[in-house]
Amino acid sequence: MDKKEQKRKLHDLIGIGCGVAVLVIGIISGIIASNAPLDRATALANASHTGRNVAKQVETMSGVTVLHAADWEEEYPEIYASLMRNQENSEIVNYLEEYPQLVTLYEPYGFSKSYGSARGHFYDVDDILETGRPHALAQCWTCKTPDFTNLVNEMGPEAYTLSFDEVRELVSEGISCYSCHANTPGEITVTHTYVIDALGEDFEKVPAADLACGQCHVEYYFYPGTGVTSLPRTSLSDMSPDAILSYYNNDLLVDGEPFADYTNPRTGVRQIKVQHPEFETFLGEGSIHGGQFTCADCHMGMVVGEDGRSTYPNHYLTSPLDNEQLIADECSKCHADLVSEVRDVQEKADARTREIADQLVELTETLAKAVESGEYTEEELNAIRAVARDAQFYWDFVFVENSNGAHNPKLTHDCLDKAETLTAQALGMFKSA
Repeated sequence: MDKKEQKRKLHDLIGIGCGVAVLVIGIISGIIASNAPLDRATALANASHTGRNVAKQVETMSGVTVLHAADWEEEYPEIYASLMRNQENSEIVNYLEEYPQLVTLYEPYGFSKSYGSARGHFYDVDDILETGRPHALAQCWTCKTPDFTNLVNEMGPEAYTLSFDEVRELVSEGISCYSCHANTPGEITVTHTYVIDALGEDFEKVPAADLACGQCHVEYYFYPGTGVTSLPRTSLSDMSPDAILSYYNNDLLVDGEPFADYTNPRTGVRQIKVQHPEFETFLGEGSIHGGQFTCADCHMGMVVGEDGRSTYPNHYLTSPLDNEQLIADECSKCHADLVSEVRDVQEKADARTREIADQLVELTETLAKAVESGEYTEEELNAIRAVARDAQFYWDFVFVENSNGAHNPKLTHDCLDKAETLTAQALGMFKSA
């Protein structure tokens, strides 16, 4: 069955009939129609929060043809057009220039050599090909393209053993419709099986739209030996920073040593490189909006169509601070000045993040000198290394979380408090001059 035949069959199954009022549930939900045009406020009021329903779990099977965004343009022209607007998110921030401490803190990991902000889903393939961090294995494609996602679902763990370049030949598109819907618009489907494994029985407790985004905006690691993308938890209850750190320190051992993404060659600290834990932060303890709203409610939102009576989910992914209509319609119900409030949260979090980064650099350099001095036993050094490892983990959990504190200010400052306390504790473990 070629792509066009498969698309026609899927489209028939969705059951969109001309002239019939329908609600297609999920992130790509909804043409809500009526006989008379609706004003914008009424249309948006009739649109439910996106993705509140239960997500589907992907079926792992061979012979699946991935349908890409352009394959759905004819059926969903307004959604497709909004998706293509993500090309506007083209700015890259050089984090190594913005935060020079990273060269020391991530030494010698790839992020100490090249670390730029992601430009958005449209540029995922370009960004991974143009990065200064060379890739050997296919695992680096995990969240960059549905072509690799489908390959994993067909091959299983063996897909992770392929070379980066082998998979490159198969990649035709970055994050797209298949990533969140498989080949069925109107249904949210978790296509990354490691998320399903990590949530276990808690899978159905998480709103579908949060799962769609949380497939990739999550803390993960590559399992030692196999390289399989994995999450450091088995339920919702153990996804806190404390539980994740405990998992890395006590449960995931490699040759008797706690798991590490890299080891600093000067200090000997086996460091954890946290990824982007938006899922854990937004749904974590202390979050005000998690559970009340979904990721899609704030970063997508419903838009009134050109006909004035239908709505569709905006697939131009932006900060809610840039969405004046969303602020006016929703956020203003609780916030007098959302933009100022969020900027204040972010500025305070960033200031503390920079201060503690300086403290961690001091700790790193002091420990490197202690190692070189020969004045410390290995037992004494290991005691300092353990505390330093934990301190940087809590700091990194905040630094790489893309909301800069806005998703969960309480959790953000809890982590920074722990990072600062542990850094001071480690510095206090050195022999006085």
